[in-house]
Amino acid sequence: MPIAYRPARADELPATQELVVRSINDLSVRHGFGPMATVRSPDFQLFSHQDDPDGFWVAEADGEMLGSAFSWVAGGLWFLAELFVAPGHQGRGIGQELLARAFEHASKSRATNRALITFTFNVVSQGLYIRHGLLPRLPVYLFSGRREDMRAGSRNELLRHTPIEDTAAHRALLEALDAGALGFSRARHHAFLLGDSAMTGVLLHAGDECAGYAYINANGHVGPVAVAHPGLMRAAFRTALDLAADTGASQISAFLPGVNDAALRMAAANGLRIGFPMVLVSEHAFGDWSRYLPRNPGFM
Repeated sequence: MPIAYRPARADELPATQELVVRSINDLSVRHGFGPMATVRSPDFQLFSHQDDPDGFWVAEADGEMLGSAFSWVAGGLWFLAELFVAPGHQGRGIGQELLARAFEHASKSRATNRALITFTFNVVSQGLYIRHGLLPRLPVYLFSGRREDMRAGSRNELLRHTPIEDTAAHRALLEALDAGALGFSRARHHAFLLGDSAMTGVLLHAGDECAGYAYINANGHVGPVAVAHPGLMRAAFRTALDLAADTGASQISAFLPGVNDAALRMAAANGLRIGFPMVLVSEHAFGDWSRYLPRNPGFM
């Protein structure tokens, strides 16, 4: 049966997430990490599909979904959030075909840079991306640990924080922080986060200065976090960890860039340990990763 490649419909996104989870767990088990993904509601995918459906593709044969791809654009950056092929169907060129169609989305969007985050141990995919000019740039690690093992932050370690509000003034602050840390605005992504009832978003303040922002999920996950300059990251991440502990979640977690000394040292001091390694690959280097912590590999 020939394989068909077509745009994904919104009602198919739950099925694409089931495929993604099967693919991730198949890969992680084969590399000795055990299953690491669980099926979740495709809220971000649905939000993105409504905004830009051109970023979604599926591969299918005889009614069976064999692969899927999802990409988004912010400013001049095109980001491949997901590209997975169902277990048992790798090696048939499906990933290559999906990637070609995803790159069409980048071209149509007139992106000036292309990037993604993938598992460090997924050397087959990395080889594919390198052949297309997306080179390994930055290690990214998932850190996690038990809330009970964390130490409480002292008052002089913490920044004052206030809720992010959907106002023009706060949107301008967020845009300035993202432009400084990443080089582009993520206004649509903030709109998604602020509409998620499981997320708490705060602006961080050092005296009269807006020092940064942080988001904390009700499940204890920290990110994204951005700060006005690298010297603020230690206090910003310390504050975010305390807010994560306040959720009552048993586990605290965050994705940390390997060049972010302040966040890495703070994670180690609070008993967080590496769960698995990832790597950011991109066409051109971008961002000041001493000022930014991603949310997850698909959201960045």
